[in-house]
Amino acid sequence: MAEEGLRPIIVKRIKKGGGGHHGGAWKIAYADFVTAMMAFFLLMWLLGSTTKGDLNGIAEYFKTPLKVAMSGGEGSGDSSSVIQGGGTDLTRRTGQVKKGETTPVKKTYDLIAAKAQLEKEEAQKLTALKSKIEATIDASPQLKKYKKQLLIDITMEGLRIQIVDEQNRPMFAAGRSELQPYMHDILVAIGDLLNEVPNKIGLSGHTDATPFLSEEGYSNWELSADRANASRRALIQGGMKETKVLRVVGLASAVPLNKVDPFEPINRRISILVMNKRTEEEITRKASLHTEEEDDSVAPPAAPSK
Repeated sequence: MAEEGLRPIIVKRIKKGGGGHHGGAWKIAYADFVTAMMAFFLLMWLLGSTTKGDLNGIAEYFKTPLKVAMSGGEGSGDSSSVIQGGGTDLTRRTGQVKKGETTPVKKTYDLIAAKAQLEKEEAQKLTALKSKIEATIDASPQLKKYKKQLLIDITMEGLRIQIVDEQNRPMFAAGRSELQPYMHDILVAIGDLLNEVPNKIGLSGHTDATPFLSEEGYSNWELSADRANASRRALIQGGMKETKVLRVVGLASAVPLNKVDPFEPINRRISILVMNKRTEEEITRKASLHTEEEDDSVAPPAAPSK
């Protein structure tokens, strides 16, 4: 009877599916992965947007972090500004900027703007000189009748004044370099006007394509150069300073004004160029290079043999 009162104790265990496909552990791993990827892309963005100077500073810091932290240097910034490495210019694009310095980009823009302003002012002065020469010719009854033989224009090189031949009114006698009286008067009239600008002067003589060769070998090349020098002397006689002349050349018929008919009288001319600053500097630079090449081509004297 007592044995019948004893009942067995039954323990029920409920199994929970904590792992496998229905678990939540993978979510934690995925969150860690996404966080790591965000950190990686953030690092890539920072590296891509950091200037070269800052990157060099960071690299220097990790090479010797204790030295940079204790004694300063390029890695900790060259400026005494509170913002390390930035100086006082927060818009810098070229890296670290020392305090008191201006960025090279701004200096470059200033130089370009100043040069453009100077060229503009120079062009205005040459245009004013052109108008004054034309007014001087118009005001003189003696010179006005030769106006058709005066070609005055503004070119890329400066103010160009060309005095050309007419069929029945040549500037020079055939094969000669002596100025005709009217040509001499024109050059004397404009000589002093050229002093109103500081620009240098270049003269070039031109002939037509008619062959000219004397028994001594005197050709159109020598003739055109002699005519250019005769014109230079007349300008100086009219009051132009001799120091204004930078170049005198004879080009014979190499640069015709009328390329269709190289024998036309208009190709026989004297060209006076009031050079702008750019042309003057270019001619001076080429002349300096030519001089240096000549100096280099001269071999030093050999040492005497013992």
